[in-house]
Amino acid sequence: MIKLIGIAIIVIGFILKLDTIAVVVFAGITTGLVSGMSFNEIMTILGKSFVTNRYMSLFIISLPVIGLLERYGLRERAAYLIGKIKSATVGKLTSAYLVIRTLAAMASIRIGGHVQFIRPLILPMAQGAAKNQYGEIDEEDDETIKGLEGAVENYGNFFGQNFFFGSGGVLLIVGVMKEQGYNVDALSVAKASLPVAILIMVIGTIQFLYYDKKFNKKYKRAKENK
Repeated sequence: MIKLIGIAIIVIGFILKLDTIAVVVFAGITTGLVSGMSFNEIMTILGKSFVTNRYMSLFIISLPVIGLLERYGLRERAAYLIGKIKSATVGKLTSAYLVIRTLAAMASIRIGGHVQFIRPLILPMAQGAAKNQYGEIDEEDDETIKGLEGAVENYGNFFGQNFFFGSGGVLLIVGVMKEQGYNVDALSVAKASLPVAILIMVIGTIQFLYYDKKFNKKYKRAKENK
């Protein structure tokens, strides 16, 4: 039971709002020590884990680039360009991105991300489409659009990635199932994920187009009442 002390350390550290990295590292070292591992063994595991997952640091490198693009008008230009397309709506734009994002995830092509793609590009385009269709929208609907654009990234990435049999999620599923005595291979898991990926594209599209109808009804009625 004492081997679970690392979980308690993380919970307490987060509650006290201590430095996240320091808390996690301290919890890992403590868990290793109470499990009978030597300090050198713990450091070796931490080092190997860092090297194995070092590609995650690319996310940090991309942040200054995104910041510079936003500073010099990426959001404004995205909104302006989508505003030139008269037929563009929030629902159509978001549905199109859902299909693209899901197919990309299925092929293990990393094109998205809330910070790298949604906030500086897709969200301004959706807001531009809404402004082009309805003029100024109220704050509640603007927040709704933000929620939709955040959701579409999650839909496409989460439900599409497991179709690629080499993805981390698939390998995790296979590893857990084999530990439980089930003979499962990565290709079978990937095939089983295909109907789910297709389903999310259909359901997501219905959801996003529903908001088109909702916005149309609300703002067209407002125009008629003026």
